[in-house]
Amino acid sequence: MPEPSKSADPTRVLKAPPTRGFIFRRRIAVVSRWLHIYLSMVSFAVILFFAATGLTLNHPDWFAGHEQVARYKGAIPAAQLHPPDKLAIAELLRKNHKITGTVSDFRADDFQIAVSFKGPGYTADAFIDPATGLYDLTETRSGFVAVVNDLHRGQATGKVWSAVIDASAILLCLVSLTGLILIWFIHKRRTAGLTLAALGAILCYLAYRLFIP
Repeated sequence: MPEPSKSADPTRVLKAPPTRGFIFRRRIAVVSRWLHIYLSMVSFAVILFFAATGLTLNHPDWFAGHEQVARYKGAIPAAQLHPPDKLAIAELLRKNHKITGTVSDFRADDFQIAVSFKGPGYTADAFIDPATGLYDLTETRSGFVAVVNDLHRGQATGKVWSAVIDASAILLCLVSLTGLILIWFIHKRRTAGLTLAALGAILCYLAYRLFIP
């Protein structure tokens, strides 16, 4: 006895092919999920760094008293002082005392030459007598927490670190946006997720309006 044809089965339901809109939404969800996962992993260290240093910046009193101050004396050759040679003076101070950081200020007049170096968690200030070439230099190292705080703020860190901060900000924005896109496609949790996101934004705004003078 021949088997009945499957096409003749009256209980079989034929599924309609997916629409272009459905395929487009599915692709957006897949791409958003992929971006969210891998951008989150790439920016994991960045998120952790800026979260931790946000806490240390908000509570500087927790880490006070870690400064190390050193004072040095020396002399600059007269040939570098008349007229003042900024580059030669700065390099001599670096060589003599292992100064780090960049030259943030250089001022010279008939009575005094002042050179300042600045880096993350670091300052060095030299005051030179143009008549004798003698100088006093004070170097201050503020410790590890001060270094990471200055890195968070981009203070005295140069153009490369400034670019790192910009790239980090873009990454965090993309992670946030892809997270919002993903929650939109999770129908069971979409309302709750968007409500919580809006609630967080409202609480931040109220804290600003009510508690900041």
